[in-house]
Amino acid sequence: MNRERQRWVKDEAELKVRLSRIRAVLFDWDGVFNDGWKDLDGGSPFSEVGSMGVNMLRFGLWLQNHEQLPYSAIITGQHNAHAERFAQREKMHGLYMGFIDKRVAFDAFLAKHGLNAEEVAFFFDDAIDLAVADRCGLRILMRGQAGEFFAKHAVQRGCVDVITALSGGQNGLREATDALLTLMGRFGEVIDDRAAYSARYQRYLRERQSVATEVVRHAH
Repeated sequence: MNRERQRWVKDEAELKVRLSRIRAVLFDWDGVFNDGWKDLDGGSPFSEVGSMGVNMLRFGLWLQNHEQLPYSAIITGQHNAHAERFAQREKMHGLYMGFIDKRVAFDAFLAKHGLNAEEVAFFFDDAIDLAVADRCGLRILMRGQAGEFFAKHAVQRGCVDVITALSGGQNGLREATDALLTLMGRFGEVIDDRAAYSARYQRYLRERQSVATEVVRHAH
């Protein structure tokens, strides 16, 4: 782990306690799965490296939570075909698109799954995400390539627990998921089970594949 750049904002012992309570993972899209560049249709892609990281984190949380699948969702301010493809392929519980005020989507996600905000780990990168980050139990800020002033402000605001060394486009999401698995004490176990396609990984995968993704589109 690059301790010179990646940063635990909270004490490591506190982070482990927070992580032990997590029942759901929530992701912004632009700046988390990529660096936020757009194509002509307004879409932005994802990396298979990050995709594997998200899957491994969900598996690790499934193990931690006694084989209970963590809830998962993406909340984005834009309508993005790449995000929809990812959410449906990876069998996430929800995709909320077009929400400029992300608190509305967040409240809907919490209500649908009977969650408290403190049970959610949130991966985010910019100002539109702060009102949600304020409330979540574990907040992972993706370091933007030109975002040092924003990172400083978010830390001062008190809504950051971990800051990645890499940006979304540099596979910072994978860095973040690996860091959380390491903090959980399950990194090697999770990777080895996936490599072996173990019986318990197959149980997790069957449960994950049974999820029907809810896609909620909000008009601006």
